[in-house]
Amino acid sequence: MASDNPWTTISTRRVYENPWISVREDQVLRPDGTPGIYGVVDTRIATGVVAMTPDDEVYLVGQYRYPIQQYSWEIVEGGGPRYDDPLEIAKRELEEEAGLMAADWRPLAGELHLSNCITSEVAYLYLATGLTETVPNPDPTEVLEVRRVPFRRCVDMVRCGDITDSMSVMAILLLAQDA
Repeated sequence: MASDNPWTTISTRRVYENPWISVREDQVLRPDGTPGIYGVVDTRIATGVVAMTPDDEVYLVGQYRYPIQQYSWEIVEGGGPRYDDPLEIAKRELEEEAGLMAADWRPLAGELHLSNCITSEVAYLYLATGLTETVPNPDPTEVLEVRRVPFRRCVDMVRCGDITDSMSVMAILLLAQDA
């Protein structure tokens, strides 16, 4: 498979920006040589944490997700600036969302691309164990419900469509594969 870029970028224009995303419009020459427009959403780093107890329970976070207009059960997730260390972002999110700190951290995969046809977003997934409780401090935009769920039930929730968030699905199935 070829690794050379068949696209030619003629110009780039920032269309929109907020603290979490920016949208750019690139004028391009497509692989067939015709001119076109390619819209790209640039984001911060995304992280996901499977926080697992010694009893094989996972901390899931429930929250309403505005873009899909649905309530969603997920592993602990969050993001940070592209120049930050993904592990440090994950540690911060675990404490903020679930009120937990972990003694042991293990990456579940390398860099992941969540929707590489429209976004440059990269994600990192971790398993966190050796948990101790602290005080949660969620972002003001978050109304969270945190619950402990047996890991096997999490796998069932993925299979039946109760967990649909892509990072959560990937992390849970990667762990299930190791079991």
